[in-house]
Amino acid sequence: MALNISSVFSNLFAGFSSDFKKKNFSLYGQWIGLLTIFLCIALGIANIFHASVVIVFSIICIVQGLVVVFVEIPFLLKICPLTDKFTTFIRNFDENWPRCGFYILMGAIQWLSLTVQVTSLIVVAVFFTLAGICYALAAFMHQEYLKTSFNVAGEPDSLEGQVGDHIVRNVL
Repeated sequence: MALNISSVFSNLFAGFSSDFKKKNFSLYGQWIGLLTIFLCIALGIANIFHASVVIVFSIICIVQGLVVVFVEIPFLLKICPLTDKFTTFIRNFDENWPRCGFYILMGAIQWLSLTVQVTSLIVVAVFFTLAGICYALAAFMHQEYLKTSFNVAGEPDSLEGQVGDHIVRNVL
């Protein structure tokens, strides 16, 4: 039995709602970070067609999106062939303060793109800044760094969860 779209979406929204009920700002930052991945790639590609220095910032934005993929989805560090140096660098961001600094730095880079020309990269800058603020609030409030409870395959006891685990075991 393969995973169907309705079970994936129901698991997505169940994980999303359970995370927001916990009232932990690190979870909010993580969800904003996941959204930022898509924004970085989409808006980076959209802005690459400018005939100015904005091209540099759009390429940086695409690279930032790919780096955030590995920061927010650490499972990919295990299955993608990466250097040990890069993996160690990404693993440094497993607490609230380092992630806060990471996102604020990423946001500052995109805010600098406004000095050249105002483009839709401002959306990426805003979302990076929001993620950084969420992680800063979590650190200031001494909230534990939590990872999302989102699971596409469902609960491990469910049939969908067992199928998903079986597929991952076969791949690894």
